[in-house]
Amino acid sequence: MKDVIETFYKAFNNLDAETMVSCYHDDIIFEDPAFGVLKGKRAKNMWRMLCKSQKNKDFVVKFSNIKATNHEGSASWEAFYTFSKTGRKVHNIIEASFEFKDGKIIKHTDTFNLHKWSKQALGLKGFILGKTMYFSNKLKAQTNRLLDTFEKKQS
Repeated sequence: MKDVIETFYKAFNNLDAETMVSCYHDDIIFEDPAFGVLKGKRAKNMWRMLCKSQKNKDFVVKFSNIKATNHEGSASWEAFYTFSKTGRKVHNIIEASFEFKDGKIIKHTDTFNLHKWSKQALGLKGFILGKTMYFSNKLKAQTNRLLDTFEKKQS
């Protein structure tokens, strides 16, 4: 299953969302600090939205430490990009865990330091608010609204 994880991250670095989502089981459950829990088509559409938003920009993904059995796996990955709302450079360090079913990823959990990300992306405002539950909830609401808008445009 290591090859599935490698395919996923190589495609992400190339902003190839369709290859990425082909690695996902139809019943995928994705979770991270920015979006919360996303299931099925919504999780797949999140990657489509993120890839589309980074086209022709300075986005780079580096991945390492891929480990996998037939049932579970993990990877370390880093994203380098400019946060569009502020123009600030971000270097996000993420740990990913995976569960597999039928040769595909059925559960994908990304963890990262939200406070560190918010300081990079938002500056002083992120430094002050980034550790609060208020910020976490507001970010999830905002990212999910963006995903709602993206999905409506795709329909």
